[in-house]
Amino acid sequence: MAKAKPSGRDKSHREKRGDSTSLNKVLPDRPVSRKSTAKNELAEELLTRASALLQTSQTDEALPIAERSLKLSQSNNGGLTLNLLPTLNLLAEINLELGNAHEAREYFLQASVLDPNGLVPELQGGGVEKFLWLAQLSEEGGKDSVSWFEKAILIQRNAIALTLEPTLRMQKSKKLAAALCGVIEIYMTDLSWESDAEIRCETLITEAILLAPESPETLQTLANVRISQSKLEEARKALAGSIEIWKNLPAGDEGVPDFPTRISLSRLLMEVEMEGESMEVLERLVEEDDTSVEAWYLGGWCSYLIAEKSQAVQNLIFNGAKAGGEDSERHEALTSSHDWLRNSLRLYELQDYEDDRLRDHALELLHHLDEELGESKGEDEDEEAQDEEWESDVEDEDQEMDGT
Repeated sequence: MAKAKPSGRDKSHREKRGDSTSLNKVLPDRPVSRKSTAKNELAEELLTRASALLQTSQTDEALPIAERSLKLSQSNNGGLTLNLLPTLNLLAEINLELGNAHEAREYFLQASVLDPNGLVPELQGGGVEKFLWLAQLSEEGGKDSVSWFEKAILIQRNAIALTLEPTLRMQKSKKLAAALCGVIEIYMTDLSWESDAEIRCETLITEAILLAPESPETLQTLANVRISQSKLEEARKALAGSIEIWKNLPAGDEGVPDFPTRISLSRLLMEVEMEGESMEVLERLVEEDDTSVEAWYLGGWCSYLIAEKSQAVQNLIFNGAKAGGEDSERHEALTSSHDWLRNSLRLYELQDYEDDRLRDHALELLHHLDEELGESKGEDEDEEAQDEEWESDVEDEDQEMDGT
């Protein structure tokens, strides 16, 4: 789900403010209005600076500037007013980037008080985004999250009904489909015990597919629903269709699902025994971000499953007898699994990562791999260490020669 992108006031607003400034020049006996206008201009300038800093990933620097903009606007306008919406949205987004979920939620809540029905235009900081974020950031989860999603869904349906331009209508439909998928996820997890959970999921995914049939996220949610219904072939078809939409797009293209969505995709692919496709997704993920503990862990687990499947196929074909070439294929998959898992655990320690189940499973898999690979893996690692040491010695010698 895309983050809300705060935007500046529209041109007509600036022109009106300019007219007011001209009037104040004509009436020099109203210094308070001139002071008020100056404060508003400074607050808007600070908002623009903070937004630019966020866009260039200078998030720490953006926060105090946005906070100052809010403080100026509040003191000038006497509390919460509609013109604060862009600043509140920006502060929420900055805090999200900094990992301050609670603070972000508080700013979105303030924005929801100012625009409770999403009637303020998006260009003025209104619209549906804050409700979608409040659904995701809910501290209670479950029905509270669903209530925020339902508010967003109602607002978005009304917005679609009023939108005639095809491209814009399609964008709004895709956002509505994403909200419907958000509700499905809750009914498949937090509210899975509800008696009507399956019926709700089926109704919601049917509408989502009608709204956005070529959305990777919608197809991925469809696959998740079909897996829960044990309709694995339908799930595989949906997952293959989801990947096909974006697999040839370059990294950073807006058509490529975000990192967490593709992490979830790799898990679903493993669940329906599409390990080869899962490894392709994971290899691309670690190319984009080689510090992801979960991506490296899933790659190790997936490679392990590939090795196990290879063994099972060989056993079926040769009735347990060894065949030429099988050992090398299995060994390659096991070695790859070992490397991915070792990388995952190394990053786990470096980052003080907190997921005991992931760590314990990775260690369990590594224990089996060490037993399977035996001394050969240790010898390979010794050779790699020797190679690295030799390369380091060569670099030191080169530096000494350069120095002389």
